Amino acid sequence: MRAEVGLLSRNVVYRGDPETSATNMYGAHIMLHSPGDESVVGKIENCEFFDVGQAFKLGRYPIHFHMVGTVTKSYIRDNSIHQSYNRATTLHGVHYLEISGNVVYKAMGHTIFIEDAVETKNLILNNLVIDTRASNSLLNTDQTPACFWITNPDNIFRGNHCAGSERYGFWFDLQTTSTGPSFDSNICPENTKLGEFSDNVAHSVGRYGLRIFHNLIPRTYPCKSLTADPDMPSDPYHNNPVIPAQFERFLGYKCGRNGAIAERVGAVEFIDFKTADNLLAGIEMSLTEDVLDGYAKVVNAVIIGKTENTETQLDGASPHGIIGPRTEGFTIDGAKFFNYNWNEAAALGTCSHCFHSASTDSGARTVTVKDLEFDSTTTRKIKYQYPERGIFHDMTGTLTDQGPNTYATKGSLHV
Repeated sequence: MRAEVGLLSRNVVYRGDPETSATNMYGAHIMLHSPGDESVVGKIENCEFFDVGQAFKLGRYPIHFHMVGTVTKSYIRDNSIHQSYNRATTLHGVHYLEISGNVVYKAMGHTIFIEDAVETKNLILNNLVIDTRASNSLLNTDQTPACFWITNPDNIFRGNHCAGSERYGFWFDLQTTSTGPSFDSNICPENTKLGEFSDNVAHSVGRYGLRIFHNLIPRTYPCKSLTADPDMPSDPYHNNPVIPAQFERFLGYKCGRNGAIAERVGAVEFIDFKTADNLLAGIEMSLTEDVLDGYAKVVNAVIIGKTENTETQLDGASPHGIIGPRTEGFTIDGAKFFNYNWNEAAALGTCSHCFHSASTDSGARTVTVKDLEFDSTTTRKIKYQYPERGIFHDMTGTLTDQGPNTYATKGSLHV
């Protein structure tokens, strides 16, 4: 059996009932569901969806691809979705779906939503999501919503823009296994390779522009353990090769906490990031796990403390540029810091979340740095966080000004 939806009308407005959708009950929606791979084709293009989505109704989203499998001939292109009471688009049990060029405004809950953590190879391209709002009618996590909620990293996110969200821009809320009706203990998303994350932007969000939570430790065999072999220095992970997750050219600014944060990562690389005007930090890494030094790193970042665009929101703050983890094995390989010159603001910070009451770490951890640059307005290079035992190993002397292969610790150097 094969269904053909075809091209859903160009230049058509799909509306909910104005008497009921405003009370969060009966918004219009489109759902595609069929028995399996390529058994339905849905082409939704150049449509306007207004007053849509049914709150408190499971599955009643403006556009919903549901448990089809592979859908290489389908797409959601160049639509506008505004004032939605239940997400914008939901990908549930589908692969190879294209979602591109759409504009979403004032949606409640995670706006572009990947549901069961089994979904892979989908292309999410050049979408603009504006003003994402909390919802009390969906998952618990929708009370802290994201413009893009991602449960499996093996998808493509390129050129998307989140402009305003009550909590997050891009939230990698990675699962231990796939969930819901797609549950499979042999699918382990938190250890799965990243498809692509490049040229995305998040700004003016309540907390984090990019959040990786809980784990991302990618490897060739995601459901098998990752152990370093000291007898194979050229490839210590030859029994289960790591696959670096390269997040590239992300821009995060005017965020209520950080431009980007990673909770627990393995071979994760933040490459060519730019951050500015963030209240707590530009970039923060909380924990590295299961990898040696050199696998988890920030590469060629540009980190700006504040710009003329901040007005007064940072006046009482003392943010960091980059905060290192409370573990070993993290590298900052090239970073430029600008305008850390007020209150206790500083380019670098130590021991992510060691101040938290649940933390028992001593904080005596080493971060490797090389090829750092500080503009003349950055008057404080390091602010040591509790318990003030962080160590910086400076490979090139650009932090300590004492030559290559030197160290900075609390009280050892005035940096």
